[in-house]
Amino acid sequence: MPELIERLFSEAGFELSQEDAEKFGLYLEELKRWNRVHNLTSVKKDEEIVRRHFIDSLSLVRCFVELGVRWQGKVFADVGSGAGFPGVPLKIYLKDIELFLIESVSKKCSFLEYLKLRLNMDWTVICERAERVDRSFDIVVSRAMGEFEEIHRVLENLSREYVFVMKGKELRKEWTEELGYTPCRVEVRGLPPSYILWKRLS
Repeated sequence: MPELIERLFSEAGFELSQEDAEKFGLYLEELKRWNRVHNLTSVKKDEEIVRRHFIDSLSLVRCFVELGVRWQGKVFADVGSGAGFPGVPLKIYLKDIELFLIESVSKKCSFLEYLKLRLNMDWTVICERAERVDRSFDIVVSRAMGEFEEIHRVLENLSREYVFVMKGKELRKEWTEELGYTPCRVEVRGLPPSYILWKRLS
């Protein structure tokens, strides 16, 4: 399993240490095991999970580098984290971030708490609707939230510095012209080109 993961990440332009590959391997095993009971993701095949969840999550790193965003030592919030995307892959790969996972569905919160122990890593799970979270974070990221017109204010209220929203291939003029977001176009081998909308708040 770690060999498959190392190869797929390498082909996509992300080099992993053996320890990182092993963590992603454990993540994959546990995600599939929990998925049989709790239906955490509709993606079932190993290679698809690695590409569409793990590697896609790291497409954010391409934007960070392109924009000169310093992530070292920053406090991140992954809003609507679900089974941990993109927050957990970012934590495994970047390491030097403090991570909060905001998720309102209790079974997903349970998975995220268990995964933290299984991977021997440190993050905080906030099992609450994002609208009710009363604190702020340096960088807020989101991948699986609802309509952008409805959620952007929630994300901005949680952030001190940046908001990054993964929107796939979808890009609407009103998001950039009316809401003030800038698109970062990302191309990662093995995945279709995608857009990440971002805004700097300070």
